[in-house]
Amino acid sequence: MGTGIVEKKDRISKYLIPHNNEMLFGELSEDFLRVMGAQGILSGIPVPISEGENGQIRVMSIVLDMAKVIGADPDFVYADKYLAYIKAAAGPQAEPMLVTEAAKLADEGRFEEACMLLRTALAIEPKSRAALYLYGRACKACYEAVSEAEAAGNITDDGEAYIGAFKAESLDIFEVLTMMHPDFAMGYYFLGYAYLNLGLYLKTKLTWDDFLKYSSSADNDAAGMDDVQLEDLRKEISGMLLDLEEPVQIETGCNRIMGGDFAGGIDILSKYKEGRYANWWPLWYYLAVAEASMGNAEEAVTDYKRVLTITPGNADVMDELSAVYEAMGDADNAAKYKTKAELVRRNHAEDLKGQN
Repeated sequence: MGTGIVEKKDRISKYLIPHNNEMLFGELSEDFLRVMGAQGILSGIPVPISEGENGQIRVMSIVLDMAKVIGADPDFVYADKYLAYIKAAAGPQAEPMLVTEAAKLADEGRFEEACMLLRTALAIEPKSRAALYLYGRACKACYEAVSEAEAAGNITDDGEAYIGAFKAESLDIFEVLTMMHPDFAMGYYFLGYAYLNLGLYLKTKLTWDDFLKYSSSADNDAAGMDDVQLEDLRKEISGMLLDLEEPVQIETGCNRIMGGDFAGGIDILSKYKEGRYANWWPLWYYLAVAEASMGNAEEAVTDYKRVLTITPGNADVMDELSAVYEAMGDADNAAKYKTKAELVRRNHAEDLKGQN
């Protein structure tokens, strides 16, 4: 099936497909197919059937259930037939109709089912701004619901994998949304938070700068918000950007070190050795990398040890510290930290074995 957005790496189908197992499938009579206008498309093909009021089968219910089936599983055996009928039955209104119904499901808290309909909407119109926006938000709501459940102690076997899959899907969709609809302010609003959750502070800043830019004009389109709601969001993001000033500088320093400008990176990061970021281990790690790269072994040792006071079980840092000691000709300390790293990894492997 030519499914637009789901032709990318499909991360979430396995979490949506179980909804299909709750549906009843059956073949419709030729008379009913004739009434539906589906004789040439659905003859001999089982379709999801749900009864409406008075036990009657409603064509719209069949259309929506078919959209859910293929939205959950784009490789479903009759996906092409279902999609062809949805397009034939709803015509130009197919995509907006699915978006509207998905929004209703989302309002009811049925976010996975909303995702199913929106994936089919995007199979029909891959550039639909409304479908992209609501799909990104529905994926976000899915992982947030599981995160909240786990925070409350309701741990599931694959909760972490579920959260990761829907979080990555949401991020990708908001990126696509801002590329396809660069004037749509709310795409930048949610994409900024997605980057923030990943600790990508510079990307967050640039994205929220775009939000402020595109939400400032009088003719902006902000997903139906009134001026007061939009102004509240602008104040929120302006405040967040102020809080990001130091993290952005730190990330810039780390990026300079990764790019080979060790002295420039040290100059930036050294300003944050004291204060609110003093116990942020990546700060000390990148300082250590820069010092080691410049041949300042003693300074590198000090910084690596600072990392290990914050993250005592960091075997990779132990390896790097061992390498610095080896370069210094200190065989005893080199062996000491190499042994510690091996012990940490062995204990970790045994813990994992015990969990299985």
